[in-house]
Amino acid sequence: MSVIVSLPGAAALSPFRVDKIRREAAQSGLSLGTLAARYWHFLEADGALDPAQMKLVEQALDYGQPVDTPTAADPLILVTPRPGTISPWSSKATEILKNCGLAGFKRIERGVAFHVVDASGQPLSADDRSRLLPLLHDRMTEAVMALADVDRLFRHVSPRELARVDVLAGGRPALEAANKSLGLALSDDELDYLVENFTRIGRNPTDVELMMFAQANSEHCRHKIFNASWVIDGAAQAKSLFGMIRDTHAAHPKGTVVAYSDNSSVIEGAEIDRFYPRGDGGYAYGSELTHVLMKVETHNHPTAISPFAGAATGSGGEIRDEGATGTGSKPKAGLCGFSVSNLNIPGCAQPWEADAYGKPDRIVTPLAIMLEGPIGAAAFNNEFGRPNLAGYFRTFEETVAGQRRGYHKPIMLAGGVGSIRADHVDKKMLPVGTLLIQLGGPGMLIGLGGGAASSMDTGANAADLDFDSVQRGNPEMERRAQEVIDRCWQLGDKNPILSI
Repeated sequence: MSVIVSLPGAAALSPFRVDKIRREAAQSGLSLGTLAARYWHFLEADGALDPAQMKLVEQALDYGQPVDTPTAADPLILVTPRPGTISPWSSKATEILKNCGLAGFKRIERGVAFHVVDASGQPLSADDRSRLLPLLHDRMTEAVMALADVDRLFRHVSPRELARVDVLAGGRPALEAANKSLGLALSDDELDYLVENFTRIGRNPTDVELMMFAQANSEHCRHKIFNASWVIDGAAQAKSLFGMIRDTHAAHPKGTVVAYSDNSSVIEGAEIDRFYPRGDGGYAYGSELTHVLMKVETHNHPTAISPFAGAATGSGGEIRDEGATGTGSKPKAGLCGFSVSNLNIPGCAQPWEADAYGKPDRIVTPLAIMLEGPIGAAAFNNEFGRPNLAGYFRTFEETVAGQRRGYHKPIMLAGGVGSIRADHVDKKMLPVGTLLIQLGGPGMLIGLGGGAASSMDTGANAADLDFDSVQRGNPEMERRAQEVIDRCWQLGDKNPILSI
């Protein structure tokens, strides 16, 4: 039977972060006294650790600013990764300990223990605690528990069974109810299509089928509005919005190698010397015709809900798309940009910010976006190993003809440039029997509804589904996936990848 070893660690938050929590708590009417935060480490071992093993663990966990509080004897608010998940920190730390020679253990996880009292030095009331918790943890990826319950972090839960929507008995109303409860954002014609076809084949759809249909057919993925025909003042227009965007390339295609047909665009490069490991394992220079790839995309809805995570995964998705161009390529440098409504900085009001305007509760303020979003984008780029070198920022909010115009749902722009060998630009046909490989970390029901959620009017989705639809970044895992891609394209004409 496994044994859980609990070890206190260093300070978890800088004085700046502690002050930030205090200020945010005060803004919600909560006055705090003592506020201390400390890392706690939880190690799942086959048995009790001997003195040599314990010394090795303590040496490996000797990092950060040493502190003595809070201790296990203090009333604690313990924030841990959500049970059933594995945090990016755990993935890295577990491998480090195993590489250090620690035997007889399975995994290590980390939490943050907060000791908080009110301004009079008394424990927080239940109401004060509930108001403080959103400032201390991300409820999509973290949980609050007692030290005595940390064994929950290492329990293995069986996958949930499929659920079916009874279209055969309930008809369209049953599907409409699922559309709302699952946040699928299905249009009327899509509802009709699904009812008609599942009725025709004589079976009910599963929740998985409906979820994947909704994401694949969302505005986010299909650009149905962008590609639709449209009419202005009774006159049908010759080109769709997307057609107009493509006009520039149609008029000036010179120098373009790939446009609108892969995960990134590619423009003509040059013959350059590149230094990377070769097939024999040694590093060497080689002269290659190398093209320039570039990519820009937006991650607006997630950044409006959770700025750090939304902007981080916006950058992560852009990095993924660069590496997945042709039969493999190399991301090099990133950029990020933000368009938001008026900042309304406390104590620094501007003349044009006179008229305050409301927003859905789960959408954060423009100021919060600009405080957290750029850090999220830069942090993901840095942890992946790519510098974020450029960007932009603007605000706009104005009442025009009686309508409020602005960026309450922000524009978060993620982009970058990279390199690709000329002979790796084109994807290849997949013959029968091709091996399909999926690279990445564990899949969780976080971010899965993002395509549908981002296709809705802001505030139309249920709050819980909006939070569920925001992914959480794991740059370490993406770096590892990119290293696999790198080893493949570095084989040159022996690259085993046919398409990525």
